[in-house]
Amino acid sequence: MFGKRKRAENEIDYMELTPNPNYTGSRRDDGMIDVLVPKFKNSFARKYINHRMKSPYIKANLDELGSAVWGKIDGNNKVKDIANSLKHIYGDDVEQIQDRLTRYLTQLYNAGFISFKELKKGRKHG
Repeated sequence: MFGKRKRAENEIDYMELTPNPNYTGSRRDDGMIDVLVPKFKNSFARKYINHRMKSPYIKANLDELGSAVWGKIDGNNKVKDIANSLKHIYGDDVEQIQDRLTRYLTQLYNAGFISFKELKKGRKHG
């Protein structure tokens, strides 16, 4: 879809997308980030069950790379900007970083953790 072949008119360049977080993140003492995912999406469950629980969130623990990426997802940075900042941190080959980053962002998107400003609305969670 995003290879070097000729692109269709309506195809979007992944590097030009702007990821937007659907959930908040919380920095741990070790510097890594936990993404706080609500346990219940249903308003009834949130209202009557959440207050009985220790925490209304499930913490998705991110590793070093995931935390570095999540810290750059602010609804303003494009994927190419995030890739460039990772290159400065990790010093890897740009194509390798772009490949890993796009796979990771696709996983976050499919799990509902992020949305992309340029894509159709309706995937917003939380």
